[in-house]
Amino acid sequence: MGSCIICGKSVDGRICDLHEEDVVFEFRGNQPDQLTVDRYYRGTVDGYAEFGVFVDIGDSVTGLLHRSELDRRLESLDWESGDTVFVQVQQVRDNGNIDLGWSIRQAEAEFRGTLVDDPAKDAPYLKEDESGNEDAAADDDSAADESGRGQCDDTTEVTGRSESQSDRRDATVGRDAEDAGQTDEEPAETAAATTTESTATSAGADTGSSGEGGAAATSGGSGGASAVTEEPSHVAIETLSDRVGETVRLEGVVESARQTSGPTVFEVRDETDSVECAAFKEAGVRAYPEIGGDDVVRLDGEVRERRGELQVETEALVKLEGDERETVEDRLADALRSQAEPDTVDPIADDDVVAGLTDEVREVATAIRKAVLEERPVVVRHSATADGYVAGVALERATLPLVRDQHDQHDAVYHYFDRRPLEGGVYDMDDATKDVTRMLEARERHDEKLPLFIFVAAGGTRESLDGFELLDLYGAGRALVDDIEVDAEVAETVGALVAPAAADAAETTSSTLAANVAAHVNDDVRDDLRHLPAVSFWEDTPEAYAEAASDAGYDAEAVREVREAVALEAFYQSYEDKRELITDLLFGEGDGHGGLAGHVSEQFREKLDAEVETAEANLDTQTLDDTKVAVLDTDAFTHRYEFPPTELLLDELHRRHRDDVAAVIGVSEDELHIRSDAPIDVRDVADRAREWVPNAGLTATSARDGKLEYIAGERSAVLDTVIDVVADEVA
Repeated sequence: MGSCIICGKSVDGRICDLHEEDVVFEFRGNQPDQLTVDRYYRGTVDGYAEFGVFVDIGDSVTGLLHRSELDRRLESLDWESGDTVFVQVQQVRDNGNIDLGWSIRQAEAEFRGTLVDDPAKDAPYLKEDESGNEDAAADDDSAADESGRGQCDDTTEVTGRSESQSDRRDATVGRDAEDAGQTDEEPAETAAATTTESTATSAGADTGSSGEGGAAATSGGSGGASAVTEEPSHVAIETLSDRVGETVRLEGVVESARQTSGPTVFEVRDETDSVECAAFKEAGVRAYPEIGGDDVVRLDGEVRERRGELQVETEALVKLEGDERETVEDRLADALRSQAEPDTVDPIADDDVVAGLTDEVREVATAIRKAVLEERPVVVRHSATADGYVAGVALERATLPLVRDQHDQHDAVYHYFDRRPLEGGVYDMDDATKDVTRMLEARERHDEKLPLFIFVAAGGTRESLDGFELLDLYGAGRALVDDIEVDAEVAETVGALVAPAAADAAETTSSTLAANVAAHVNDDVRDDLRHLPAVSFWEDTPEAYAEAASDAGYDAEAVREVREAVALEAFYQSYEDKRELITDLLFGEGDGHGGLAGHVSEQFREKLDAEVETAEANLDTQTLDDTKVAVLDTDAFTHRYEFPPTELLLDELHRRHRDDVAAVIGVSEDELHIRSDAPIDVRDVADRAREWVPNAGLTATSARDGKLEYIAGERSAVLDTVIDVVADEVA
């Protein structure tokens, strides 16, 4: 039996099943069927083909990374023959062909360890096991040898995606147990004595600390007599560079705890900075197992500098509870808010609606900035509409540079910011279940913190409460940006909210609100965002935003092209963020004429006009007490799975026929959509209609989108009743 090099769990070999995808393997075989599917392997580029890249895995095996597996265009790859790359084996076919997958980790340091996959061996092994470890062999009685872990070199560094400093320090904290209490300057002959002292110190710390949970218990050296020393001074982490060699006391929150082949490493953050603290019990054995992420602690230890990085050698570590915990949490919260909060709120254009939401804009911007500083992922959930995409991208544009500044990994922008479109304006249990599953898996596998979820142009009505409550059960943060009057129940479930009052709802868009929030998340991108509000208005663009777009180089025609292009691309692969494509459409062209946005916009107009022409020929206009209502059978007279979607088609029909009819109703087998200039509450429509068709299962499934659902068998009765109710309400 061995121990997993990441979590320390006892396993047959060196990696547990849970963490196998977190390490990279070096292949020593010579047959395709010796590869293991789903593992990540180091390879070298063999050459290009029209359909992908050939990659050599080891010396004798070559696989194909098909262009469809890449996260970018094949021609944009800067790989050259012989370059080292990292790929995942997806399938080994019966004929020996190997299908490879793309890895977003393209540096060995971004994996959490390296193992050798040699078919001649029973299990993968550490690279140094091939020749043995001379340092470990020199001391057969050492705790490191007894644990079977030995001294690890750079190939066995254990790093986590959420641990921003660990990849620079693992080579230090992961050394042999004998080195855990030894500085770089200590002579080799003192190592054993230092280890004895360090072990005794840690053992004393494990049993608890003296006094009020903090005085370091230290050993008396070779004699073994214990004595209580004077309590060290509490210092701020940002001052540790001036205290190398001193024993200090820190108070803060544990950002992460990970087990190396030597000590346990805790990353502790206070109100000024964070630092890694090494605690040793015995090689590969967890010290202070009762302490984990998000615990508030008091730690005593000696400040040391190892290979250019500060580290605290832990002598005592205790979890704070009650008033002591609350005092530290309040201090950290005040400092974090002070750092994250924008100094002032200055709207990107003259807008009375935004001016009335100054405090709300500040709160949501602060929440996002705090999440980045806490190294907490930010997940934006927005509707799959033009307004939703533009609003989501505004926040993305502002947040990504902050994530890059906060993290060293080049792929941190994919781990700490995610934009996930929603099919409709409701965040239901299906959506919430997906999110909870992903965030719990990330916490289990990569020690990631629970995300902050930002809901944009979605989630503002009580139909989303079930989804919000599931997130709340796990303590995930929530904020909301929407252009409708948000239901009171929803407002109570989110930590921060930007939404207009009912009277202002028709005068703004979610993109307008989100762009103003984004400008205060990151003032450096303010100029990039000036044209986005204008893009989100299908008609009656406020003059202030039209001028802002013009100043940014987007005239009215360019704004229209960008809006239509985003609307078209929002429909296709609607569950994908399409980060690079949408960025190109929104930021890549200036005035856009004849470019990417212009080209896609032509397709939008052709497809929409063709569908509208068919729909108009089949509109059924009914008159009830001088009120005209137009009805479209969307099952019979639209292409249901092609562009445009029903919602966008009905919006366009309503814009074109609002002077002739008071409302447009789209009806399908079990759904009904209502469009009108009159303020229609679809929940009230459902309640009134239900009195006449009580067995139709009639419900308002999206008050935001004007959508009702019912049992298909009662379609005719529901339609007749709803037409009567709508005609009465708009009369």
